Amino acid sequence: MKAVAVIPGQSHSVHLRDVPEPHLADQPHPHVCHVPEGRAVKIKMLQVGVDATDREINEALYGNAPPGQQHLVIGHECFGQIVELGSKVNEFQIGDYVSCTVRRPGKSLFDSIGRNDITSDEVYYERGINLCNGYLTEFVVEDAEYVVRVPVNLKHLGVLSEPASVCAKAIEQAYLAQQRLQVWKPRLAYCMGAGQIGLLATMMLRLKGLEVYTLATRPGPHLKQEITEAYGAHYISTRQTPIEDLLARTGRPDIIFEATGNASVCFDSMKYLGLNGALIWTSITGGKHDVSFDGAKINLEWVLGNKLLVSSVNGNRSHFELGLQALSHGEMTYPGVTERILTHPVDGLGGYTKMMQLLEDKEALKVFINI
Repeated sequence: MKAVAVIPGQSHSVHLRDVPEPHLADQPHPHVCHVPEGRAVKIKMLQVGVDATDREINEALYGNAPPGQQHLVIGHECFGQIVELGSKVNEFQIGDYVSCTVRRPGKSLFDSIGRNDITSDEVYYERGINLCNGYLTEFVVEDAEYVVRVPVNLKHLGVLSEPASVCAKAIEQAYLAQQRLQVWKPRLAYCMGAGQIGLLATMMLRLKGLEVYTLATRPGPHLKQEITEAYGAHYISTRQTPIEDLLARTGRPDIIFEATGNASVCFDSMKYLGLNGALIWTSITGGKHDVSFDGAKINLEWVLGNKLLVSSVNGNRSHFELGLQALSHGEMTYPGVTERILTHPVDGLGGYTKMMQLLEDKEALKVFINI
């Protein structure tokens, strides 16, 4: 079967290659770590989303091949349909629509209790990112433990399962951590960035009843502004309205959800957070980017202001379920809005060159391949 892969460490090496089609009986499986006997699920990939992570892996900023292999199949945002089940899988049926989680367990205590998303191992395993092949291929075999059912009435948003899980987990983690305050009722949020993560976070924070300002550089009108406002939030171009002016108008936010992929914005956000507030980092910033800021002032304001920084990475299955619940709630509350995020479909794995080009396109909000 075909797969889109890179040669880790070799910049701009993305290519289409033939790989063995996996079977339930394979042990070990050629594209993933060990699957317990009888617990394998074979999935036909229908759609796979790509994002800045895939672009940066292709630029050799990070990513490693599975042990014993020279290539890494990329793609970690998957949506597919079950075509075959192992003898000990009883929670799914053939024909179910599903997504799959990204992180795989290591050897730490957290991994052993199903919290591989917060592993304390320095070496981590992620499908399509590090040491495990991804989903940009025709079929995958996966451990049922990491398969999540997508409701049939939500299949048009199934390829957003993974990014939705990122947002749902990050917001949940902030609220859990803020229980330290005993009483915390955030009312104002800034979302830094209006890409897929920023927009999904905007939607989820609106569902929690917050007033949300979604900040990006580009002036409107355009699709990102339309989606933001359809969620009942405010779109702000920082070229037209400096953040300092916005702060003077709104006051400092209780939550800042950072999703720009820009290291400067990550650290600048520390200056804007309100007292007892939570700053959420979701960006993965590859390469090197030096940032200068007044460390003494930040230290003073954060200690005296009881401020919190929480970072969040790929979630486990419970976070995928939370993300799917949020997508469903969002469809009921803002019907037809979230689907507008899916801007740039590419037909077939052979379109991988176009796929990578679209990741450089400022107009491309969400790029995904119809397999």
